[in-house]
Amino acid sequence: MITDSDSYESMLQAVRAFHEKHRFRENGGEEMTYRIALMSEELGEVSACVTKGKPKDDLSEELADLFILVVGTALAQDIDLRAAFWDKMDKLQKRKSRIIDGRIRVSEFRR
Repeated sequence: MITDSDSYESMLQAVRAFHEKHRFRENGGEEMTYRIALMSEELGEVSACVTKGKPKDDLSEELADLFILVVGTALAQDIDLRAAFWDKMDKLQKRKSRIIDGRIRVSEFRR
């Protein structure tokens, strides 16, 4: 069951409050090169969970870290991530899929 505290708006407000509490904007925490480095680091931790067979709880925590960074990056850049998500999903739904090397791919398959 999804409650109000589970809504995207609530998550957005929580990340915004975290940024404000730690003064990210004033202290370089919203600078894009820095944020990309943080997201790369977190993606590496997600990868380590998978490749090293770590428990699902560890993977869940690392995915949450990555999600929080993505939401924070959207906030830092004044991007409406909800609108961007639905615009992209609409595009993805219209694409055809292919099996490449035994795995599904959904891409534009440009030639």
